[in-house]
Amino acid sequence: MEGKPTFKSAKKAKALESLGKRIIHFEIGDPEFATPPHIIEAAYGAMKSGQTHYADSMGLPDLRKAIQTYNQASRGFKPNIDQVLVTPGANIILYLAILSLVNPGEEVIIPDPGFATFHQIIKLCKAKTVRVPLREKNNFSMSAQDLEKAITKKTRLIVVNSPSNPTGAIMQKQELDELYRVAEKHHVYLLLDEIYSRIINGQHAFYSPSANDKCLHSCIVVNGFSKAFAMTGWRLGFAIGPKNVIEKMGMLGETLYSCVPPFIQYAGIAALQGDQSKVNAMMAQDQKKRNLLIEGLNAIPRISCLKNEGAFYIFANIKKTGMSSQQFSDVMLKKAGVALLPGTDFGKHGEGYVRIAYAAVNIDTIKKGLANMEKALKNL
Repeated sequence: MEGKPTFKSAKKAKALESLGKRIIHFEIGDPEFATPPHIIEAAYGAMKSGQTHYADSMGLPDLRKAIQTYNQASRGFKPNIDQVLVTPGANIILYLAILSLVNPGEEVIIPDPGFATFHQIIKLCKAKTVRVPLREKNNFSMSAQDLEKAITKKTRLIVVNSPSNPTGAIMQKQELDELYRVAEKHHVYLLLDEIYSRIINGQHAFYSPSANDKCLHSCIVVNGFSKAFAMTGWRLGFAIGPKNVIEKMGMLGETLYSCVPPFIQYAGIAALQGDQSKVNAMMAQDQKKRNLLIEGLNAIPRISCLKNEGAFYIFANIKKTGMSSQQFSDVMLKKAGVALLPGTDFGKHGEGYVRIAYAAVNIDTIKKGLANMEKALKNL
C-alpha cells in the first residue's frame, strides 16, 4: 500500500522547512481558514453537556435530518432517513461501498487523472482498478463513450468526481446524465464523489445525477464537511444511497469505527443549519486566489492552464517545459521553494501536468509562489 501523495509531498516540504528553507505550500487541499466559530461552539457545548459517549452507528437522527434538508435544497430531492449514513470523513465511504458491493477480482472504474485514494482503496479491497482517461481537450470530463468501452461483465462500480480533484473540472448535466444512463444500462452502481459541490467558481453550476433516481437504485453520493466548512481535521462525512446498500455500509462501519463522536456530529448540524456568512466569505476569498493564479500561471512562458470550474485546484499543463511532471515538481521544490503535486500522482494520464492547490495559502503567498516559479524556469 502507498499513502496519500499529498501527505508525502507535505513531508518532503516540511523536511526542507526544518533546514531553514521557506516553502510555499501548493500541494495540499486544506483551507487556510479557521472553522467558523459557531461550529466550534456547538461541539464544545455538546461536549460540556455530556455528548461524549457512543452514538447510533448510522449517525445522530438530528444530523441525518439536517442532511435530508440540505440535500433537498442542493440536489432537489429529500432522501429517506434510512438512506443517510454519517461517517468519520468521506474517504471511508468508498471503502465501505466497495466492501459492500464488490468482490475480490471484480472491477471498479475510476477517472484518470483522479483522486489517488480511489485506487488505493480498490487495491486494499482486492478489487481491480479500471481507469477511464480524462483529456484536457474535453475539459477533463469523463465521456460516456470511453466509459462504455471500459465496462465489462466484472464491472460493479463506477466512480465519478465532479467537481474534480485534481482538475477542478465540473461535468455538465448532459454529460452526467449520459454516464447515469450507461450505469443503468449495465446495472452498475454509480458512486458520486461530490465533496467539492459547495466550491463552485464563477457562474458555473453544480449538478448531481443522483437527482435521476433520488439515490433509490444505483446512485451513492459521497459528501462531507471538510472542504466547504474548513473542517478537514474534524473527520465528518456522509453518504446517501439505496437503503439496502446504506444498511450494509452502516453495519461495516459499526464494526470498523463503532460511531462518529456525537459532539462532532453536533458541529455538523451547526454547519448545515447555522449562519453561512463565514462560509460565503471563504468562497469569495478563494475566488480571488483562483483568479490570481490562473492569470499568473498563463503569463509564465511554457505553462498554461484551463480555468478550474470548481474545487480549489488548478491542473496546469507543463508539457512545453520539456520536463516530466515529477521532474517539474522536483525542480519547483528545490529551485523555487514551491511544493506542488505531479500529475502522475493521480494516474498515468496526469503526465505533463501538475496540480496546484490554493486552499492553504493567502494572496501574498500566491504572488510570491508565481514569481518564484517564473524565476526558476528562466534560470534553468
